[in-house]
Amino acid sequence: MPSATETLSTADFPSIDQIAANRLRLGDRILTTPVRRLADDAVAAAAGAGTQIWLKEELFQHTGSFKPRGALTVMLDLDAATLARGVTGVSAGNHAISLAYSARLLGTTAHVVMPRTANAFRVQLCRELGATVELVDNIAEAFARVRVIEASEGRTFVHPYEGPKTALGTATVGLEFMQQVADARSALDAVIIASGGGGLSGGVACAVKQMSPATAVFVVEPEGADTMARSFSAGAPQSIDAVRTIADSLGAPRAEPYSYALNRAFVDDVVLVSDAQIRAAMRLLFHSAKLVVEPAGAASLAALMYPLRERLDGQRVGVIVCGANIDIATYCAQLAD
Repeated sequence: MPSATETLSTADFPSIDQIAANRLRLGDRILTTPVRRLADDAVAAAAGAGTQIWLKEELFQHTGSFKPRGALTVMLDLDAATLARGVTGVSAGNHAISLAYSARLLGTTAHVVMPRTANAFRVQLCRELGATVELVDNIAEAFARVRVIEASEGRTFVHPYEGPKTALGTATVGLEFMQQVADARSALDAVIIASGGGGLSGGVACAVKQMSPATAVFVVEPEGADTMARSFSAGAPQSIDAVRTIADSLGAPRAEPYSYALNRAFVDDVVLVSDAQIRAAMRLLFHSAKLVVEPAGAASLAALMYPLRERLDGQRVGVIVCGANIDIATYCAQLAD
């Protein structure tokens, strides 16, 4: 008997018309984040003199990451009574922040569960946005705890990266990006997206490939959180026993069926980067783009600088800068290593 993943087809994934309609529905609750060309001598040395790089600066989204796109897409479909009972979720930071923001925006509440290792800046931001935050020892315990909250408080669980509605939301990043570079008359040969479970990468790849089938789509993961790479190799969703990377926003404990299938359908390849390579990309973004990003936000550029450099040499490459929720002390410590 085929698995649930194997029975999915492209008909089960968002169409461009559906993605565009969802972007209209999100309206000004979501920003159309800027796109710009990254070019100077340091960039040429790091990524190849003939390679053109376009940044999609999703770090300037509300809450400092792409996450509200998916959370709001899910929550806007809740009826009034369900929405009034509030939402809950599991996150190392960015998804929790997006739930807090989305709940406040829609007039409801969020009760989120985070690991104790979560960056204190992100925990504080969740609380400032009005969320109730619970800290537990690890992600596995967080998922167990959130199920109790869901049952006892009647809240809706909003998954951090899995599901058709989440992908419909994240796909709006890809839709915008392709429209913006088309306006700049710069068709992209490739797009690179960081994966922390596959919700962003799957949604973006779905939009990009439907709008420009010839554009190659690459997913990048940290070596210490390689769930999608393992899943591609195995041909089915896989798990990891622990997250071992500075890019904690990309630390998904496992791949889930829908996100995995979406990535398999539209992604050309998955590559891995080390923490040292991520730090180098953080430095380059600071030096050349004047951007302060969390490690996850630099992972896509790290992939272009290292495992994809020769493969994409001389091409026009889109790089998604997915988030920037990091405190000053941690940021400085990362760059000093």
